[in-house]
Amino acid sequence: MPYSLFGNKFSKHSGITELMDDLNAGVKGGDDILMLGGGNPATIPKLNERFTELMATLLEQGKLIDTLANYDGPKGKDAFIAALVEMFNDLYNWNLTAENIMLTNGSQSAFFYLFNLLSGEFDNGRKKKILFPLAPEYIGYADASLSEDTFIGVKPRITELDNQQFKYNVDFDALEIGDDIGAICVSRPTNPTGNVLTDQEIEKLDRLAKSHNIPLIIDNAYGTPFPNIIFEDVKPHFNDNTILCLSLSKFGLPGARCGIVIANTEITKAMSNLSGIMALSPGGIGPEIALPLVKNKEIIKISNDIIKPFYYEKSQRAIKLLTEKIPNSNFRIHKSEGALFLWLWFKDLPISSHELYKRLKEKGLIVVSGHYFFPGLDNEWQHIHECLRLNYAQADDVVERGVDILADVVNELYSTSI
Repeated sequence: MPYSLFGNKFSKHSGITELMDDLNAGVKGGDDILMLGGGNPATIPKLNERFTELMATLLEQGKLIDTLANYDGPKGKDAFIAALVEMFNDLYNWNLTAENIMLTNGSQSAFFYLFNLLSGEFDNGRKKKILFPLAPEYIGYADASLSEDTFIGVKPRITELDNQQFKYNVDFDALEIGDDIGAICVSRPTNPTGNVLTDQEIEKLDRLAKSHNIPLIIDNAYGTPFPNIIFEDVKPHFNDNTILCLSLSKFGLPGARCGIVIANTEITKAMSNLSGIMALSPGGIGPEIALPLVKNKEIIKISNDIIKPFYYEKSQRAIKLLTEKIPNSNFRIHKSEGALFLWLWFKDLPISSHELYKRLKEKGLIVVSGHYFFPGLDNEWQHIHECLRLNYAQADDVVERGVDILADVVNELYSTSI
């Protein structure tokens, strides 16, 4: 059946659909598949116990049924937005009003709205693009635009560190912000690498964005103050030129599909109109469950005392396993500064990362090939084809079995290529 240009673009294979298909297969496949690819958060017993208590209370009070039985407005649940406004103003003195916040059906929807508001075809034949100043970037961005060639990526500065680690930093000398750039976008912590842009890097990007009269979009899905899966001491950033995106997914409610956008009122109004057309309103279950946690700031305590230390311990354990089992000088791990992933770099890998992904999948291990994470960059850069993203957040035995498979395959590849 012939499709429209829209249909052809959004029905074709993409990295994000491959990732989600793998994740779904892992859910159905049980113990036979080791799911170290997708971004599903870990099961944290203390957190699930709290969610169970909250839902039981909401059900007893009739609020859960009320939420299921009624639409919210296109901006999302008013009570949850009001609670967020009060919390952020109290914590950071941002002077927000309810008009500065809107909710979406997950962050993916939010970025689809934003990228298509701020880039693509404009009046008089102009075309604008989204600039990613620190590649690699989130796999879900790559196909979130109606237009082709919407994204520009910038190669990072790479610093090799001790203990088989390395780190990316923004190469400000390589940034070119022309009249065709509609917005600058970064994730913090970065998905896929676990990199955290420093306060100085964020402030410099903010100044560049303001000087070119374009917004700075910060994807804060893993960041501070919740879920606070961030291992560096950094401060949250917001001003009238910032579009700050948060989520309840990595707090432990990915199935609720709740994204949170904080921005100036012009942006939130435009996104609300889009939301009304495309979705009527965002789902209300996640906001209803999280509402009491935001009202009393328990969401901050849970993030600091339960979520952050849980993931930090997991990341360090996985790093220890990897460096012990792959003691190759060509193997490096990006410094783990946050998020759910370890970013693995296999210098001079004898095969492509996508071929490595396929070989690992045949052995029951699901990871994600790194080549999907470089939107807007020349595919000929060899580094693109030497990296994998690995989710360290699953059960310890699953991670260890997965690392064993990875080590066996990679060590054999290097030994046979000598």
